[in-house]
Amino acid sequence: MIRRRTLLQSGAAVALGAPALTGFAQASVTLKFHTFMSPTSNVWLNMHKAWMDKVTKDSGGRIKFEAYPAMQLGGSPVQLFDQAKDGVVDIVWTLPGNTPGRFPRIEVFELPFMMTNAEATSRALWEYVQTKAPDEFRDVHPIALQVHGPGMFHVKTKLITQPDDLRGLKMRGPTRQITKLLGNLGATPVGMPLPQIPDALSKGVIVGCVIPWEVVPSVKVHELTTFHSEFDPKGGALYTTTFVMAMNKARYESLPPDLKKVIDANSGIETSAFLGRVQQAGDVPARKLAVERGNKIHTIGLAEAQAFRRQARQVEVEWVQDMDKRGFNGRDLLETARKLIEKHTKT
Repeated sequence: MIRRRTLLQSGAAVALGAPALTGFAQASVTLKFHTFMSPTSNVWLNMHKAWMDKVTKDSGGRIKFEAYPAMQLGGSPVQLFDQAKDGVVDIVWTLPGNTPGRFPRIEVFELPFMMTNAEATSRALWEYVQTKAPDEFRDVHPIALQVHGPGMFHVKTKLITQPDDLRGLKMRGPTRQITKLLGNLGATPVGMPLPQIPDALSKGVIVGCVIPWEVVPSVKVHELTTFHSEFDPKGGALYTTTFVMAMNKARYESLPPDLKKVIDANSGIETSAFLGRVQQAGDVPARKLAVERGNKIHTIGLAEAQAFRRQARQVEVEWVQDMDKRGFNGRDLLETARKLIEKHTKT
């Protein structure tokens, strides 16, 4: 009789949803998010925190984050991707270009005068990776792929109006293709992660750098340089840089199905576009800071940009040749990226 009552009680518990099972279904998780960006930067405040807040809200509070900007969990920016791959952290936002040559096919988006605007080019980058280079991120679960707004020159000593003005200047470049670009334009390229820029400028290791306006305040470049040279949008952007928000694959797979859906709903082409759009939106207030300091800002017009385009052309040629040597069709990759950027810019 006692055994029969126990079985009946067990059956009722299953029918009504036993507390243990309910607890499992409503399990919450805490994810560690790690990046190199400053906690006061536009990227951290308006992109990363906004994304995390939305995921938490969409999950009903069941996905929480431990948020670590400025490499607070240790390591260097170069190690971020592997921190996500190896499960040291759960999610990172980083530059694939921090590890030169590791993600060769997406470098096409960093070639000179490729991008139009960050939102459209980020959409194109996401679609390109899904169709042309999905295996480049096979070791992680990609959440978003994006680019920043138009890159430009920031220099301590002189105004850049033509390629010859760069001759011999030690200029920081963020990635392999962009340091090649600087070299082809006559500068002496110095590769280094973003957080090292202020110290390098202060100590004279470099006299300038190429970054978009948006990131200028977070590394005090408007205080450490005097001259800024941007390109008229009609003549195209000098360059952009690719970024990836990536999650540890095993951590993603371990999530309950409903929480996976929350991550999925906050991933992909629309999330990539959001990140690109918000990052470029930070260009305007950052530029204003340089204006208020009385810094000299020069806009390189369409005609003047042609000289930069001619000297930068070799970077594109060499990239296509490199892809061919690696067993890819470099020309096809280049043409695909251009068509995707054009498609998303028109829509």
